[in-house]
Amino acid sequence: MRPGLTALLLAALTASPALGASPPTYRLAIHDHAFAPPSLTIPSGVRVKLRVTNARHLPSEFESFDLNREKVVPPGATVTVWIGPLGAGQYKIFDDFNPGTTGVIVAAKPAKDAAP
Repeated sequence: MRPGLTALLLAALTASPALGASPPTYRLAIHDHAFAPPSLTIPSGVRVKLRVTNARHLPSEFESFDLNREKVVPPGATVTVWIGPLGAGQYKIFDDFNPGTTGVIVAAKPAKDAAP
């Protein structure tokens, strides 16, 4: 690669803090008949990493038609589910192996006076 092109690419990558910033991580647990927390708020317009832990002794499945996501979570394990960027609103989630176990992901605009 030519030295001038290398310098230009390096400048472009370091000029944008969003490129080097790691995505925010949120945690969610699946218990016998509930998600914890039952309602999880994340920022809208941002891709986030969701760490889902199965606290059950049986497999669970994190699923959401609204988010178009489905992932089996083995007993006692934690998996990563990438979601977003989402528009502001509520997105239903459930444990497909236990359909009565439901929750919601709330994507909300961050407050203007919130610190980054």
